[in-house]
Amino acid sequence: MIKVYTSSVLEAPADSVWAVVRDFNALPQWTPFVADSRIEGGLPADKVGCVRNFRLKDGGIIRERLLALSDYDFECSYSILESPMGVENYVATLKLTPITDGNRCFCEWWAEFDPPLGKEAELADSIGQGVFQAAFDHLKQRFRG
Repeated sequence: MIKVYTSSVLEAPADSVWAVVRDFNALPQWTPFVADSRIEGGLPADKVGCVRNFRLKDGGIIRERLLALSDYDFECSYSILESPMGVENYVATLKLTPITDGNRCFCEWWAEFDPPLGKEAELADSIGQGVFQAAFDHLKQRFRG
């Protein structure tokens, strides 16, 4: 099992950023790599246990289950059910922490998973930089103006 961890600081209040990222179905609005998304079974996008099914801009399909959502802690966790990456036991958490100096927020996103043998470094970089950091960079642009 490996762990990938990425963090960043956004020049926006945590509650404003949380209003965007807490919607489990909103990936197309705040990531640069998701083309479209839907919640299966017509469940609300903030119901723990709901499954999002989304298509990447490169055509890949990923299904994820919402495991936890806390408006108090600005935190959510989810697992991957199906993906083209071939990972197993994938659980990720996205957390925002208010920074009172300047009304900014500290963003953390981490995942633990079992990668296919020999793909550890490639997937760690792809997920850490290509997913987590890319999403943080996209959020920075969104809140910049």
